[in-house]
Amino acid sequence: MAGATVRRSPYKDFLQPALQRRFATASLFVLGIAYLQALLLANWSSLLWSWFPIGPTGFRAVLFFFCGILIVILRISQYHPGLRTSDSGIHTFFRYALKMETFETLFVYTLSAFLFSLFYLWSLPSKSGLEFITYFTADRARLNEKPLFLISHLVLLGVYQTVLHLFKDVDRLSLGVAKPQNGGGKLEDGDASVQVRRFRDQLPAILIYTINQSFFGLLISAIVYPLTVRALLWKTTLVFLRPLYNLPRSNMVPSTLPFSFSALLRCFLVSTMLIFAWTAANTAFSLFLVKSPLKNGKPLTSDSKDPNGSLLNGLKNKKLSIKCFAMWELAFIARDFPERRKAIYEDIDRKDGPMWSQVYKLCLDTLKSMETSVDAYLAPPTPPPAAPETSTDQQKPRTTEPPRDEAIFQPVPTRKGLRNQVEKAVNQAALAPGQGSQLSPAAKKAVESAKHQLLKIQKDATGTDDTQGLLRDLALKVLHSPAGWPFRQHYRRRLAHAVFGEPYGEPSLYVNAACALSGLAVQSLREDKYGNVQRDVASIIRALTALTKKVEGVKTGLATHWTDVEGGRECPEVEAVLETLRDALGRLVEAFGPYARDLRLSLTDVRLAKEAAGMVGADGEMVEVKR
Repeated sequence: MAGATVRRSPYKDFLQPALQRRFATASLFVLGIAYLQALLLANWSSLLWSWFPIGPTGFRAVLFFFCGILIVILRISQYHPGLRTSDSGIHTFFRYALKMETFETLFVYTLSAFLFSLFYLWSLPSKSGLEFITYFTADRARLNEKPLFLISHLVLLGVYQTVLHLFKDVDRLSLGVAKPQNGGGKLEDGDASVQVRRFRDQLPAILIYTINQSFFGLLISAIVYPLTVRALLWKTTLVFLRPLYNLPRSNMVPSTLPFSFSALLRCFLVSTMLIFAWTAANTAFSLFLVKSPLKNGKPLTSDSKDPNGSLLNGLKNKKLSIKCFAMWELAFIARDFPERRKAIYEDIDRKDGPMWSQVYKLCLDTLKSMETSVDAYLAPPTPPPAAPETSTDQQKPRTTEPPRDEAIFQPVPTRKGLRNQVEKAVNQAALAPGQGSQLSPAAKKAVESAKHQLLKIQKDATGTDDTQGLLRDLALKVLHSPAGWPFRQHYRRRLAHAVFGEPYGEPSLYVNAACALSGLAVQSLREDKYGNVQRDVASIIRALTALTKKVEGVKTGLATHWTDVEGGRECPEVEAVLETLRDALGRLVEAFGPYARDLRLSLTDVRLAKEAAGMVGADGEMVEVKR
């Protein structure tokens, strides 16, 4: 039990050092890749200085490392757990396009690309053909456009990678879960060797991705460069270099493009180096920062003077990332650490209540938040507030007659003609739609003739006279094309939005909450000597039963949106949470079923729990559930 005088350290005091160690490990991989790239550009005339770290190669590696570490720093400032929940891509675009994080991403990628291009050009020998100034004769200098194209190509590549970074939501961290083991399973200890092996296994995929993106990036630059930045870049460079070199006064752009085979090949190779560094940095960061919340095989809070208090601080934290890591650690404790479980059961003198009661409430509130999100998503839109009506009783009585609303001047007599009759008929139709038309037979005939002519023109142009059907077919054609993808409201997106809420939804948070709650409850049969847990078992079973049925109901009942032309009805994130809820219910029913009467669980409660857990078939027979 935690004493009253023991200081409770915040959970972030244990999480941040762990994340810093993982950041350092990812940075070492970035440094290793930068050193290999420096070796590729080394001058092998000297067998020692060509590879020795303290020399030109080491200095070049540090410069390349700076370009890669910028991406890691960007990831540190913008990482988030959970997927972006929105109904369509266009909703996501309008939500995030103008945020500061978007401009930060663009700035970091373009800065990294610009610096990498300068460092690369500096590393080349003097006769590489990529010098800024070339000489036709001894004193006739001329600006070389090839290095300008290489720099602009890499900067445009940075813009292209920014779009991919935001589109794929690279900043998301996919956290793990601590599900119950099926006996003999390998204990996850958060060892860095696991992440190193995963990174090594992904290297072939990273290389293939790099080559593909380099090819498409070069193709885009070859199209965009002469149409947009070529003239401006040429003139601007001349302005800066004329005071230093004897360059021609003319600002005319060269008549030939700098697209020689050697220049394109060098651009392809340098873009391959840059994209490989970016992709490897992103992959290393995503792998190493999602290591298990363990240190030396023990939970992160084991070093705290008040482990339970520090863990509670993390579970109550408003920041989603800290809460997810704390819930992940709690799931590990419920599965693998008996001593920490007993500490939770026996910690009954805490200020805000027993440790188990607080853990039980926090886990249940986390799970019930899905139910709240579903209700909010399915709720009809709130009608606009009605205008306040002024009561006739509150109006003051008039002492004089109201002012007359008749015309002040006598109206000028109007000529009776077709135009005036049409205007009169339109006014009457607007004021009294039920009245018949006052058009003359000649006007009616002219209107019908114009209507038939318009329908004939439309039918000749489109082949149909159904305007609404034409618009619907046109919209479906756009939705079937790649240009219509941002406007499709996929079932997967809408279901994740409904279940997890917005703006982010992390499935592992709910999976770990269900595993921790059921694991602590089941293990309490042997380890809870005070019997505090059994008082809440009935509430846990009823809550999980209602939640499982709620999620199953929205999963089955959510209709496919008309823009979802693919019609798929899969959502792996929600299905993973639903499977965990069923598994947790099944374990609770199996463990506490014999004690249902003592726990004040009715036969109806047990039957509904078994149905929700999938333990009862359609014919009422028991079904074996594999766990």
